[in-house]
Amino acid sequence: MVRPRAMPPQFRIERYVYPLQIYPQRIYNVSVTAKSTPIKPLTPAVLHILLSLADGDKHGYAIIQFVSQQSKGGVTMGPGTLYGTIKRLLEVDWVAEEAERPDDDDPRRRYYRLTEQGQTALRQELKRLDGIVKIATVQGLLSAVGR
Repeated sequence: MVRPRAMPPQFRIERYVYPLQIYPQRIYNVSVTAKSTPIKPLTPAVLHILLSLADGDKHGYAIIQFVSQQSKGGVTMGPGTLYGTIKRLLEVDWVAEEAERPDDDDPRRRYYRLTEQGQTALRQELKRLDGIVKIATVQGLLSAVGR
């Protein structure tokens, strides 16, 4: 009788619901040009960054704090994920780096803002998610009050 070998640690699957750790991913699941908009869902990192910039310019650490605060600590984003994702968002012109900063601020900080294309992408993603929530509510999977 042959016994199955134990899985090496790197192949073991741990099941956690929260906290959610966001890792670097592509911006979306389809190639787009800088002027086009996404067709498939945005990755969690992209969605959280766009949401954080929707109410104004922020520097990197402020984005990380916003994501953690808005998710009540359920979502954590490390600097590698943040800046890797911002780099890709800059490439597709969804986010722009601001040249102006407050006078009393650390000169190493870089501030980012949403571009028009980024706002469009965020609106489309939120509309898509709203449609999913409505379907789940109609099917009784979510109560309208619990949203």
